[in-house]
Amino acid sequence: MAFDGIVISNLVFELNNEIMNGRINKIAQPETDELLLTIKGKNGQVRLLLSASASLPLIYMTDQNKPSPLSAPNFCMLLRKHIANGRIVSINQPGMERIINFEIEHFNELGDLCKKILIVEIMGKHSNIIFCDEDGLILDSIKHISANMSSVREVLPGRPYFIPDTMNKLNPLTITKDAFFQCVYTKALKTSKTLYTSFTGISPVIAEEICYRASIDSEKPAQSLDDNEKLHLYNHFQWALEIVKNEAFEPNIIYKENEPIEFSAIPLTQYNLYHTKQFKKISQVLEQYYAEKNIITRIRQKSSDLRKIVSTALDRSRKKYVLQEKQLRDTQKRDTFKLYGELINTYGYELDENASNFEALNYYTNEMIEIPLDPLLTPKENAKKYFDKYNKMKRTFEALTSLISDTKDEIYHLETISNSLEIALTEDDLIEIKEELMDSGYIRRKYSNKKIKTKSKPFHYISSDGFHIYVGKNNFQNDELTFKFASGNDWWFHAKGIPGSHVILKSNGNDIPDRTFEEAGKLAAYYSSARKNSKVEIDYSLKKNIKKPNGGKPGFVVYYTNYSLTIEPSINGISLSE
Repeated sequence: MAFDGIVISNLVFELNNEIMNGRINKIAQPETDELLLTIKGKNGQVRLLLSASASLPLIYMTDQNKPSPLSAPNFCMLLRKHIANGRIVSINQPGMERIINFEIEHFNELGDLCKKILIVEIMGKHSNIIFCDEDGLILDSIKHISANMSSVREVLPGRPYFIPDTMNKLNPLTITKDAFFQCVYTKALKTSKTLYTSFTGISPVIAEEICYRASIDSEKPAQSLDDNEKLHLYNHFQWALEIVKNEAFEPNIIYKENEPIEFSAIPLTQYNLYHTKQFKKISQVLEQYYAEKNIITRIRQKSSDLRKIVSTALDRSRKKYVLQEKQLRDTQKRDTFKLYGELINTYGYELDENASNFEALNYYTNEMIEIPLDPLLTPKENAKKYFDKYNKMKRTFEALTSLISDTKDEIYHLETISNSLEIALTEDDLIEIKEELMDSGYIRRKYSNKKIKTKSKPFHYISSDGFHIYVGKNNFQNDELTFKFASGNDWWFHAKGIPGSHVILKSNGNDIPDRTFEEAGKLAAYYSSARKNSKVEIDYSLKKNIKKPNGGKPGFVVYYTNYSLTIEPSINGISLSE
């Protein structure tokens, strides 16, 4: 996540356009390390979120309000005392640091015009919000950093404020070509690491992008670059900085299917295989990116218990399947024992007393075979012993064949539930999956666990040709879509032989274009357990050909008439309906 100097530059540009000369109407501190300023700007009232969270430091403008504690913290009270109704007269970024300085004019108790500086440092776990007077003396900070906590800098009231230079990085905005070449020549690190460790505000993502645009292997040591490669690298390095100097930002989020994986204030061509969504404002990027990431993270955390239950049940079923298969292989000699019994009955009159074996003609193959005998038993008793072994193994074979079929169905069912957990997006989705686990006996249903009517609905896509496509999120929805929602002439899609969602393409009696068939197939591939494969085989058929077997588990179907296609798993370019 590239919350780097370039993103900060974009934020400063945006804030200068929106809240410069604005007045601070309200100051709230919703969290211990977070401020929410309400500012009356030239375009009306806006809220500015400032977070110094160690795990998620942020700055962005938002329309959303947040509840505040009944009693305001001391830092919030200090800000209200000094800068409430103050006017923002300057918003700047020192160099390419991940720092924004807000200079605020206000009147003190005597009516004199004063200036204060609110400094927001976005530096990972070292992030902070620091309040200073105009001489740079710290009045207070949202986090106090003593000498015991940091040997580099104290952040305490009365201490002078300064930016620690712990890594001796250069300012990329003022670097000359000769200084750039000298820097590259002296670093034995890989090229991308040379860039982000040498220059302020350059993140690993931007360093990789510069190398990608310059057609240079980012893993190649910087010292090994020839003069042409260094010049090419420098030119593309300057390209990124020209965007900052000219304020020609292009805020965007990179999506891998429907999951955001990166954001930036400049185009990231290295992700050309993924989908890029453009935004007008970097604040919109930050708010949406972290909101979507937070949903995905929260759902994964909430589903961890269900995942563990499914994983444990799957391990147990797979071990049981391996054991049953081994026991089944042990019954493969049953027909041999039957043959031994038949041949002893046929040729037993020729046996010598106390014989331990004898050779007989196998009249099925016209070959001679040797049959072991128990010398203490009569031929009739030996034959009976082999027939008893045959019958026992036959019963075992028949029982195991049925048990193995049941175990395979159980494994497949659990794998479909595991796939449902992978595509779950909301808590309602998880409730339906938990309900299925309770119905199947994997979770004990308590008296308080009555069935809850959820708001979870299948995914609803619109094809490029305007046809409606529905995708089940779990087995309950799969059954509902296939056997209650779909009509006979609608089309049903499913990944061949592997767990996945039922996909229903509504035809409404119309002819379906090939492109729509392909898009429905892509959805079936993406919402299957093979979504990471490059290609997936898809079966599709008219819904009227799909049947539910008697006693079949949720989501189980049978069909004997179908078409097939092989396609890449993807949802890019297919519109998701709200």
